[in-house]
This record gives sequence, C-alpha cells and structure tokens, in this order.
Amino acid sequence: MRSHDLTPGRMIGVTFDHGEDFFTALADACRVNGIRHGYIPVFIAGFSTVEIVGTCQRLDDPQAPVWERVHLTNVEALGGGTIAYDDTHDRIAPHIHVSVGLKEHSATGHTSHLLAATVQFLTEMLIIEVAAPVMRRIPEASLYDVPLLRIGDH
Repeated sequence: MRSHDLTPGRMIGVTFDHGEDFFTALADACRVNGIRHGYIPVFIAGFSTVEIVGTCQRLDDPQAPVWERVHLTNVEALGGGTIAYDDTHDRIAPHIHVSVGLKEHSATGHTSHLLAATVQFLTEMLIIEVAAPVMRRIPEASLYDVPLLRIGDH
C-alpha cells in the first residue's frame, strides 16, 4: 500500500456531445484545460456503443487480467476513474470503470473497465485536477504488465 498527499488544482465540468468518441473528447477536454493528472469522481452518460473488459469464455488463468472485450449498445452509464500522464507519448492515460445498463433489457447491468464508447445524447463529468505530485501508469512485469498508477517519483 502506498499513499500520497495530493494537491488539488482546478475542478472543471465537462459535457461531451452526441456522437463523440468518449476517450477523444476526454483527451480534448484535458488538453484544452491543461490537465495532465487528476481524477474523475463521477460521470453520467448515455452511450450508443460501448466496449468493456469481459468474456463469456472459461479463463485458463483466473488470476491473469482479461483482455477480451464485450460489445454493448444503447446503454446508460455511471463511471469514474483516474487520469495519469504518459510522457513518452505526450498524452493522458485514463483509467475508467463504468457500470452500464442495457436500456432495452430492463436495464440489465454490466460493470467493468471502459475500453471504448460513443456518446449518445450526453456525457456530464467532473474532473478534479491533481496539481502535484505527478501521476503515471507503469507496467508491472510481475502482474502481467498491467499498467499500475504510480504517484510521485516512486
């Protein structure tokens, strides 16, 4: 376990437009506002299409991360996550989880890591900037190269 004192910066409200790619809009919002590190305490959204981590297949190694994706359409979503910065590629490295409900299936729910989404009607989000320390994602070789959040110089 590691903990760090975070220095909060600005809090911005962001709305994404119908038809926008979720991650492109998030990257644009961060770029326009100069945000490299932060967290998203909550957002609400409608997605016409969404891809989340999941599978219906038996897992050969239940301890390993699942890299397959589940494709869903016409969902309502509630999510949150963190924003780190990838200095190598000069872009944000968000980590977002969502709970989505399938509208035409009694809001049947799915919860997982968000891989892709297209906005349907709206996304309303709060982003809290972390002014210091820096936040990065570093692949952890002993954990299947899962990129883990590292705060500060550690």
